[in-house]
Amino acid sequence: MRFSLVIPCYNEATNLPLLLARCAALAAMPEVEVILVDNGSTDNTPEVFLDLLPMYPGCRAMRVEKNQGYGYGILSGLRAAKGEILGWTHADMQTDPQDALIGLELFEKHGADIFVKGRRYGRPYADVVFTVGMSVFETFLLLRPLWDINAQPTMFPRKFFETWSSPPCDFSLDLYAYYQAQAQGFKVYRFPVRFGERAHGVSHWNVNWAAKWKFIRRTVDFSLQLRKKISA
Repeated sequence: MRFSLVIPCYNEATNLPLLLARCAALAAMPEVEVILVDNGSTDNTPEVFLDLLPMYPGCRAMRVEKNQGYGYGILSGLRAAKGEILGWTHADMQTDPQDALIGLELFEKHGADIFVKGRRYGRPYADVVFTVGMSVFETFLLLRPLWDINAQPTMFPRKFFETWSSPPCDFSLDLYAYYQAQAQGFKVYRFPVRFGERAHGVSHWNVNWAAKWKFIRRTVDFSLQLRKKISA
């Protein structure tokens, strides 16, 4: 298997028909699989998968019975993946899963030992300011250039994933992977991805400044722990 794309889905039943349709071209490629992780959903996600997945043979689903975080769902999918190149993206359709095709072109051009990540454009001004602030903070704290940390897709070789030790199970997983890639000397390649509106539903974290503050606090706590390990 050449490439596995993991997509964590938490209460995204209304988005799944569109998501699967956008995954079709990717999953139809030889040696490519798309793993949709039902990350402890409480809506009718299992029924939607049961109904639709037979039409998408390159896609498969797995179930996490209890939601234990965004990162936990991704890690569950990565552990079940068969590809030599691994990656993840979001299920909310704000970024297109077909963006991974551009990432695969970078692997074809530069070889397998690279780390690939999208770079978002088209976002609301307030979200851009928030992202720039977090990027500057993480860059100075961890002494690595860390920009637009939560952009998708995120793609890397399996052997890189196999080096991970105690990765976080929340949104800090994006930071963890990005930092570890640089710490291990992987060349990082970024490419622009359009960031649009959600097709259906609302964000599970980016809903107001109280939710943003919770995200900031958890990310900062993880960053300080990571900084302490670096210093030690």
